Amino acid sequence: MEMGIPESQLEVWSQQGAVATAEATYRSIRQALTGSTSPIREKDFEVYLHGSYKNSTNIRGDSDVDVVAQLNSPFRTDLSALSESEKALQRSSYHRPAYQWDDFRADVLHALRAYYGSSKVWETTRSLRIAGGPRRLPSDVVTCLQYRKYERFRSMSDQRFTEGIIFYALKENRWLINFPKLQYQNGVSKNSQPRTGGRYKPTVRVFKNARTYLVDHGVIAEDLAPSHLLEALVYNVPDECFAATYQETFQGVIGWLMESFRIGRYKSFLRQHEQLALFGDAPDQWVRDRAVALLQSLLELWRDW
Repeated sequence: MEMGIPESQLEVWSQQGAVATAEATYRSIRQALTGSTSPIREKDFEVYLHGSYKNSTNIRGDSDVDVVAQLNSPFRTDLSALSESEKALQRSSYHRPAYQWDDFRADVLHALRAYYGSSKVWETTRSLRIAGGPRRLPSDVVTCLQYRKYERFRSMSDQRFTEGIIFYALKENRWLINFPKLQYQNGVSKNSQPRTGGRYKPTVRVFKNARTYLVDHGVIAEDLAPSHLLEALVYNVPDECFAATYQETFQGVIGWLMESFRIGRYKSFLRQHEQLALFGDAPDQWVRDRAVALLQSLLELWRDW
């Protein structure tokens, strides 16, 4: 590629968006769910940020704050990697509590409406939506159970599993699984000095801003490249492609990805948590042609700048 988007423009695009209001939004939701009047205050649960604000990949103009409300007991499991004896032992070691996901979701909804007002909180297919307010951004609260993908179960004190979350998508009529904690940890690792020298997350922001530029100028549709899928695409790029300048990195990332689609290497790409494939036919996976269309538009943006 010839010289295209100036380093100064890519530097601007690499900057993180504001975070103070997002942090205030998270603290407000946490207070709503853990305060003395919350119906879940005595339950075994945790509340934490998820998405771009948690991962430090938010850009200017990002607004929605993603929050997870995770019930840790009961939990759901994947026992497929265990032996039959381990499966039996695991099942006999835990009882099924009466309080389940739908009870938890109803109580979280009650707590949020009591705190913010009924008109400010409503249900969506996958989350509870909270309207923005003074010093508070709009937010989505995912109410979920802990999910355990077991690797070993020899006893209560000798077990190993990968922790995720699982929740029910109402209108889709299916359970959805994600691994937000692992996603965060893997992003931190890839951004570390020994791997990309702190260039991974700024590069994600560069590509998100370039995508937004294309959307704003009517080049691509807004839904062509959702942020979480674009971030996962960049995550699959080898560490050595994150170079000393953003121009080198931009060219290297696009070049490596275009070659990956040409030779079929993209079929092995994973989401950032590395538990699920990035491309495929499932509703939450990306379609190859849409990713290629994005890359071609980014390449043209570089050449025509």
